[in-house]
Amino acid sequence: MRIAVYGGSFNPPHRAHALVAKWVLSSGTADAVWLVPVYRHAFEGLHGKTLASFEHRIGWCEAMASEIGDSVVVSSVESVLPTPSFTIDTLSHFSQEHPDHQFRLVIGADILDQVDGWKDWDRIVRDYSPIVVGREGYDSPPGVPCFPNFSSTEIRARLKSGDDVSDFLTPEVSNLIPSDLPWSS
Repeated sequence: MRIAVYGGSFNPPHRAHALVAKWVLSSGTADAVWLVPVYRHAFEGLHGKTLASFEHRIGWCEAMASEIGDSVVVSSVESVLPTPSFTIDTLSHFSQEHPDHQFRLVIGADILDQVDGWKDWDRIVRDYSPIVVGREGYDSPPGVPCFPNFSSTEIRARLKSGDDVSDFLTPEVSNLIPSDLPWSS
């Protein structure tokens, strides 16, 4: 089976995340999408980002996956792998645990300028052939689909201010967002 591994903070997951997962499936790029919320971010502290609890983010991803279909599943694997979480370690773990599957990494074009700082990026490219998707407002490689520039950072700021975020979140995720999380922008 061809599996697209779609990792991220998902803090919270938004409509563009859902659109990417749907596109990966509908385009035939993969047979399934595995959403992998990061347990502890490898770049924690560098981007001023505070993560909601892992349990919240897993629940939000499960809610979003339920809206897309059975071919999207959520993995909590990073909660049992060494921290901080590095993408290559997660991909290697999946490959060892599921040698009958072919794994590819889903990444946004907005992070292409950061991959030089990733652990073993060259190996990721060689062994897990990244599926690059575009993000509105960022340079993208030719021929890749472009998705709306929704930002979890902006969503958190709006939630903190009490603003409506229904245009940014899927209905099931929106229903699960508690009002008492200590959001930071």
